[in-house]
Amino acid sequence: MKIFLGIGFACAFFLAGCRPSTFPEATVDNGVISATVLLPDAKNGYYRGARFDWSGVVSKLEYKGHSYFGQWFNEYDPFLHDAIMGPVDEFREPLGYETARPGEDFVKIGVGAIKKPDNAPYQFARKYEITDHGKWDVKTGKEQVVFAQELRTGAGIAYRYEKKIRLVPGQAQLVIGHKLSNTGELPIHTSTYNHNFFMIDREPTGPRLKTIFPFRISASGNGFGEIAHAEGETLTYSRQLEKGENVFSEDLRNDKSQSPRYGFSIENTRTGAGVQVACNRAVDRMVYWACPTTACPEPYLDLSLAAGESTDWEITYTFFVKP
Repeated sequence: MKIFLGIGFACAFFLAGCRPSTFPEATVDNGVISATVLLPDAKNGYYRGARFDWSGVVSKLEYKGHSYFGQWFNEYDPFLHDAIMGPVDEFREPLGYETARPGEDFVKIGVGAIKKPDNAPYQFARKYEITDHGKWDVKTGKEQVVFAQELRTGAGIAYRYEKKIRLVPGQAQLVIGHKLSNTGELPIHTSTYNHNFFMIDREPTGPRLKTIFPFRISASGNGFGEIAHAEGETLTYSRQLEKGENVFSEDLRNDKSQSPRYGFSIENTRTGAGVQVACNRAVDRMVYWACPTTACPEPYLDLSLAAGESTDWEITYTFFVKP
């Protein structure tokens, strides 16, 4: 099965009466876990914004009767920068933004070529016009979905981006494999991270959520030391976040000079459901953000590719339920 130029997104319970009756998606199931994967579609997709990678968005995942992702926000607009769910990647720094003049294009990997409207600094939350979505090729199967996007601009920026979402046979594991190839003349310098919009059994962000890292953490920033607490290797909350509140840290690593092992686990201690996340690369920065409905460890990887170079990385999600 092939699908071109697309994306998907389910409005879930907040906007069930407003969402389209159908939108591109695929279900993967290995007999242990079942997940819904949203597919790229420039006309009918759930997410058509200019911030996040359009491929591999997991809007729903269930394991042993527990749920792990869902709609965490109230306002839905297909072009809204964060109207998206589940594990979702972003290539944080746009390509060619500083050198593009107003009216010319810059590039976001996983999105496409985007028109620069003026000389204002780039803002991830701003709505931009996508002028070229590139060519998407999507193949679906019982236990996996494979995405590929190719884009070439007249400014020397070009890439091929591949992503595979697969369930490990017989295991409670979801694996997201990535490969990025620089097929243009100009170098690619950016960073990428997965936002991880966790909603484990729809538990509000608060004392029943516990996140553990494989390295010592410390944090400054909004809400830390008051609501959220980083001690040793563990992040906890002293109370539940209220409407309008959020917590944020630019980097949880206690030693900012080191690139520790990419990983963490997050658990709903009320229901025992949780997930352990690991990657085959070291983490370059560990951002953290949470609001009342979702808690999001955001591990960053720095990427630099000369013309003709490729790089790959793989993230594994292992789901568990404690007694």
